[in-house]
Amino acid sequence: MISFANVSKQYGKQVLFVEASFQLNPGEKAGLVGPNGAGKSTLFRMICGEESADDGTISVPKKLAIGYFRQEVDEMRGRPVLDEAIAGSGRLGDLHHELIELEQNLHDEKALARYGEVQEEYQHLGGYDLEARAREVLHGLGFSDDMIDRDVDALSGGWKMRVSMAKVLLGSFDVLLLDEPTNHLDIESIVWLERFLKTVPATILMTSHDRDFMNRIVTKIIEIDDGDILTYSGDYDFYVREREMRDVNQEAAYARQQAKLAKEQRFIDRFTAHAAKAAQVQSRIKMLEKQERVEPPKKRRVMKFDFRAPQRSGEDVVQLSGVQKSFGARTVYDGFDFYIRRGERWCVMGKNGAGKSTLLKMISGALTPDGGSVRLGASLKLGYFAQQSLDLLDFDLTVWEQIQKDFPLESIGVLRSLLGAFQFSGDDVEKKIRSLSGGEKSRLVLARMLLDPPNFLVLDEPTNHLDLATKEMLVEALQDFQGTMLFVSHDRTFLRGLSTRVLEIGDTPRTYGGSYVEYVESTGAEAPGVHT
Repeated sequence: MISFANVSKQYGKQVLFVEASFQLNPGEKAGLVGPNGAGKSTLFRMICGEESADDGTISVPKKLAIGYFRQEVDEMRGRPVLDEAIAGSGRLGDLHHELIELEQNLHDEKALARYGEVQEEYQHLGGYDLEARAREVLHGLGFSDDMIDRDVDALSGGWKMRVSMAKVLLGSFDVLLLDEPTNHLDIESIVWLERFLKTVPATILMTSHDRDFMNRIVTKIIEIDDGDILTYSGDYDFYVREREMRDVNQEAAYARQQAKLAKEQRFIDRFTAHAAKAAQVQSRIKMLEKQERVEPPKKRRVMKFDFRAPQRSGEDVVQLSGVQKSFGARTVYDGFDFYIRRGERWCVMGKNGAGKSTLLKMISGALTPDGGSVRLGASLKLGYFAQQSLDLLDFDLTVWEQIQKDFPLESIGVLRSLLGAFQFSGDDVEKKIRSLSGGEKSRLVLARMLLDPPNFLVLDEPTNHLDLATKEMLVEALQDFQGTMLFVSHDRTFLRGLSTRVLEIGDTPRTYGGSYVEYVESTGAEAPGVHT
């Protein structure tokens, strides 16, 4: 269906692909992986015809309908969310809105004739189910009925991204290109999207930093690896095992060849001056020159950083008593009691709008309750991470200048190790903060927080925009964290790896005295209302 044959592509000195080839067959669901900057977005744009190859052949059938979800918000205004979602859903959306316009002019003969043509095609493509399907998709992505009928212009950037996703899912496309589809979704919507994509007949190629999401959908991994494109038949976990095995084999082959080359070189060095051995020496020199060298495997290991132990807090960390909080007519908390002890790691679950972020803001002091009390314990140093934390960075500084300004007494070695653990190495540390992506800013804020760690971490979606390697490093580092944690996350690797307690917020808040794994086992749900 879609194939790259010996494709090469570069921007200036940056080489993305060198005679790279792969094939995506009808109905396949594949994950696209590779480090940041490897060329994943470029590959998507080349499939869509938005960019061309410098050399080689890209084959995409002309009549193939491609839906592309990208990390950019479309211009949206002036109509309800439902109409916006339908309008962007390809041919069916175009026909839907043309029918609405034609219905206003049925007194005109040309309009009447055109109406019959459009109606026939619309019905053939299943258009009369379109509004019902649009509502179903929007509900799945977390929209309430009230939001669906509201003006799209009133939505935040994150909710507009969900509308963009709905457009792609509604379009009856032959191929779906999905660039980080879970970035702006909560866990309930992620689980719904998994089920949707598993049943859709379209061919799928997607990138994702959510390991569970990839494992549940893809049966093929396409890896961009230093200019080449490699294909693995299996899910993401299979790919990781195969890649590790390949690296081990390549390391062994490299070591064997190096030992053989060293042995030949010793012979040449020893007998170069011996006339009787001259022919053998020349023969071995020629053999060495012709020998195709085995390259050592590229090191993919994420740098580790030994985070310091925080000072010990008192036994009582947080006590909420009779807390009340409302926003206009909507009551979020009414007489809420909650208690956190030292060393506990609470994850907060709840449907969108249940009040998860509100709770974290009240505990961190960023928001005041309308009634009741929030008391923090003795000897407590609180660290609060939310997307708003990114605004605390000085956008005029470079990454290196920011970290030196924050920790002027730390050694250069410690600061470089810290930044390396959060994937800032080489020239990355000289980037201006204003030019960093959302994920890079998140990594920098987390690095600053954890160098001198608080004993109470309050984290609101800390893994948003983090790549898999950084996410796994963060989970590993926080598993050894000796303080107390309260966090909201839609990443199941993070939830499984860190929680020891679960708070479920809903009409009646409930606590579970076990981990997220135990919560899923006891409730049969990965999130409130989402059954496995």
